[in-house]
Amino acid sequence: MDKFLLQQQVLERLAEDLLQAEQAVRVAHETATHEENIAENKYDTLGLEAAYLATGQARRAEAIRQAMANWRQFRPHPYDASKGIQLGALVCLVDSDNKQQQLFLGPDGGSMKLVIGAQLVQVISSEAPLGRAMLGKCEGDEVSIQVAPIRQQFEVLWVH
Repeated sequence: MDKFLLQQQVLERLAEDLLQAEQAVRVAHETATHEENIAENKYDTLGLEAAYLATGQARRAEAIRQAMANWRQFRPHPYDASKGIQLGALVCLVDSDNKQQQLFLGPDGGSMKLVIGAQLVQVISSEAPLGRAMLGKCEGDEVSIQVAPIRQQFEVLWVH
C-alpha cells in the first residue's frame, strides 16, 4: 500500500474539514453580528452564544490548518526492523478474535478512516494510546492498551 497515497487522502480530508469549519465560522459570525440578534435584555443571549460558537469554530479551523502543515511536512520512512514501529509506519494488528485492523501512524489528525481499494485504514497519531503503545514494536510483538476497565491486546502481524 502506498504511504504517499494515504498521505494525500489525509490532506484531502483535512482540506474538506477546513472548508466546513470555515463555513461554520462565517455562519456563526453572521449570526452573532446580525442586527436582529442584538440583545434586548440580559436573557437574550443568541448573539453572545453565536459569538462563542464562532470563536470555537475559528480555533477548530486553526487546528486543522496546523494538522495540514504537519502532514505536508511529513515524510514517512520505510520500515526499519532495527528501530521497530515509528511515525509513518503502516501496521496490521490482529486481536484475540482474529480480527485484523490496519493503522497508519501519522503526525496528527487521528481517528480518520481511509479506504484504499477494499482496505480500511485507520489513521492514528503517536500521541494516541494505541499509537504510543506500538512505538518500537516489531512484527510478532504484542501490543496492549488499557481502555477503561478492559485491557485490549493485539499482535503485530506486519509492518510496512
